[in-house]
Order: sequence, then C-alpha cells, then structure tokens
Amino acid sequence: MEFKDKVKIARTQLFMSQENFAKELGVTFATVNRWETGKHAPSYPAQKAFHDFCKKHNISFEKK
Repeated sequence: MEFKDKVKIARTQLFMSQENFAKELGVTFATVNRWETGKHAPSYPAQKAFHDFCKKHNISFEKK
C-alpha cells in the first residue's frame, strides 16, 4: 500500500479534515494534501510522526 493511501485511510477513519490532520502531525494542510495526491513523499521525520500518530490511535495497515 502506498503512503498516500495510508494517509487518506488514517485521516478518514478518524473523521478528520486534512487541516485538522495536518495540525495533529505538525505539518501544513498543503503537505497533507500533497501526500494524499501522491505529489510529494514525506520526509523521514514526517513518516515517523505519521507512524507514531497511527500507533497512538490504533490504526494498523497490516493485512489480517
């Protein structure tokens, strides 16, 4: 699964707007928008923040 798909899944599971999701991760709305459209890949610190955020909210992308 691509990162852009993971971002959208996590955000929609939590019923968050891109703007609120961005605030939670400490990035801008435009950054989240670019991730979801696949225009930009996240930096390593942003990937870590996303991973930690998902872990905190019990969001997993593992196939069961």
